[in-house]
Amino acid sequence: MNYAIIAAGEGSRLAKEGFTLPKPMVSLYGEMLIDRLIGIFMRNDAEKIMIIINEDSAALESHLSDLSLTLPIHIVKKSTPSSLHSVYELLGSDPELKAICLTTTDTVFKEEEFTAYIQEFAQNEHLGGLMAVTSFIDDESPLFVTLDNEQNITAFTDQNSTQTSFVSGGIYCLRKDAIALVSEAVLGGVSRMRNFQRQLLESGIELKAYPFSKIVDVDHVQDIRTAELFLSPETAV
Repeated sequence: MNYAIIAAGEGSRLAKEGFTLPKPMVSLYGEMLIDRLIGIFMRNDAEKIMIIINEDSAALESHLSDLSLTLPIHIVKKSTPSSLHSVYELLGSDPELKAICLTTTDTVFKEEEFTAYIQEFAQNEHLGGLMAVTSFIDDESPLFVTLDNEQNITAFTDQNSTQTSFVSGGIYCLRKDAIALVSEAVLGGVSRMRNFQRQLLESGIELKAYPFSKIVDVDHVQDIRTAELFLSPETAV
């Protein structure tokens, strides 16, 4: 399985709250967010892990370069105007990709749920994409995901106009037809992942949702403690 991590953001909200390192270097119980993702990917049969970082992340670049000596990490170094542009740069670095699991660096989830998610994607080869969703909402601008009775995604909305229980979890498994639309979207002026997901539906790509019990985004310093409590074995999901 191929994996990719969007780690090119500036982490401006964390920086304003006193965290001086790049967001991927936030630690949960002594383990960096980026290292936790890499470890989970390696335990889920990673063949390649592509990571995009911005041009002002010297400490992160040094850390990942050290890891790449022993792990299948490919670093793309480029500052981008949006997460979708980061995806464009990542996937363009390997034009032969047939499938990818992509996530942002600040997603925190239970490893056992992620493993089941990857297995579900592998077993359904007809799917264009399998998107992680959760009913836990802590995002400042969540993307609501509307499903039918068979977990097919029918809409992505900025407002909960359909009274859905789910929001996007920021983890995306995509196959080649969906991957091919990234370039079309960016070159056509699309600039956000949520708009790209809408374009996938408009293009007839079959997308299903995979519910996670909870996915925590680490955007603020207080979210670090929320994520640690979530991961604690003594805390119920």
